[in-house]
Amino acid sequence: MSSVERLPIVVATGEAVREVPPELATVHVHTVAKGRDREAVLRRLAERSAAAGAVLDEFAAAIERRETTGVQVHPQTKRRGEGVAEYHGSVGTRVLVTDFTVLGDLLLRLAGEELTSVSGPYWQLRPGSRAGAEARRAAVTEALVQAAEYAAAVGARVDRLIEISDVFPAEGFPMAVGGRAMSDSGTLELEPEPQTVHARVRVTVTTSEPTLPI
Repeated sequence: MSSVERLPIVVATGEAVREVPPELATVHVHTVAKGRDREAVLRRLAERSAAAGAVLDEFAAAIERRETTGVQVHPQTKRRGEGVAEYHGSVGTRVLVTDFTVLGDLLLRLAGEELTSVSGPYWQLRPGSRAGAEARRAAVTEALVQAAEYAAAVGARVDRLIEISDVFPAEGFPMAVGGRAMSDSGTLELEPEPQTVHARVRVTVTTSEPTLPI
């Protein structure tokens, strides 16, 4: 049996919840075209997609990444038989925005393009955001304070740290989706919605020999 196994052990948990500003906003752009002539539909789809792309080019400094999420072109058949009633085409683009000061203008410009729909913004933190690390540090501190209180209650003190592990909550905190409002001036004023960061940890420590009352 090791010396650690012979020492009293205390297990305590700590938790920290923080609300922090979002770091990214995702916007989805969807451009469509339809008609009876396939070549005309393809041409209009390319033109409308290029027009949306030109708007994104104007806001390039505010955009971290943009990527095509899908291109669809398919015929819609008539109710009877295999004849084609019309053709449908669409192009989807996902845009990752970092400068929220121009986000409202970007959304309005995109929504003003012909047969182009916009959804978002969907607020989020970057993967591996420092906000998560800060919450975990706070949770560890709380757990160690609790462990020290438990040890002190029996006349002991924390001696050695054995383990720190994450404790995942039964229900996670959903990522928030921000709303938006139109001002009297016709501009889109956005209020980035705070993101909830949750950390819960368990610490295991050894203590000195307790002095239990007799």
